[in-house]
Amino acid sequence: MKKYILPVAMFLLFEVVAVSLWLTTGNRFYLFNFTYIGGCISVGLALFVSGKKQARRFVQFAVGSYMLVYLGLICRENMQIEGFWYYLFLGVFEAATIHYAVAKIFGPLLFGRGWCGYACWTAMVLDVLPYKQPQGPRKKAGFLRYVTFALSLALVTGLFAAGAANLETIMFWLFLGGNALYYAVGIALAFAFRDNRAFCKYICPITVFLKPMSYYSVLRVHCDEDKCVHCGKCLKVCPMNVEVNRESRKRKNGTECILCYECTKQCPVKALR
Repeated sequence: MKKYILPVAMFLLFEVVAVSLWLTTGNRFYLFNFTYIGGCISVGLALFVSGKKQARRFVQFAVGSYMLVYLGLICRENMQIEGFWYYLFLGVFEAATIHYAVAKIFGPLLFGRGWCGYACWTAMVLDVLPYKQPQGPRKKAGFLRYVTFALSLALVTGLFAAGAANLETIMFWLFLGGNALYYAVGIALAFAFRDNRAFCKYICPITVFLKPMSYYSVLRVHCDEDKCVHCGKCLKVCPMNVEVNRESRKRKNGTECILCYECTKQCPVKALR
């Protein structure tokens, strides 16, 4: 039963967040929201440690579709980065601001870029494309993520500065348009670079939040370098081009690990865990 300690611990962590926000805000939605997400992640982790191949896919679609369809389309919440700026400027700590604080700003101290691997509704579509393993070396285009980050901030700042009316409605349409643009660009880049995760590596503005905290992540892929035979199999399957055959936190692209654990499945000497 020891292998199920992590799934149980993850569920309890989300329950602490769920109950705390419910009692603090008096809004039962947070109890449902974080219980659902924590439950899905925990079930996925339990399936993973049980050896089920589609465990991560289950979590991706269970959480990603919930956030896209229910929170975004039905509840009309802009869960993209523009929504975060919007609520932040309003001084309201709810919806996107809570989501970003938990999943993308402070949460990565515990689970790194687990959001990208298990919950992102953009990646949930990109990961079904043909190029799960990058077909070439990583491009030197990571600076583009800072451009899109700055543009998103400038857009929302401009709307507030201009005193735009019906900002709630504008945010909803930005959510629809932003998602359509993300999918279009992500799919185009995947085929152009023969790499499903090209959008995540070069364009996604969310990674600007994720990278600093992910460096200190508690959950990470560890490498026993004494066991490693440097066969390179782990490097070939890593969707994010992480130098997983090194233990150091300073390893190349170390803050971009999405905890998919594909590398651990390929290691012939069990040096990765």
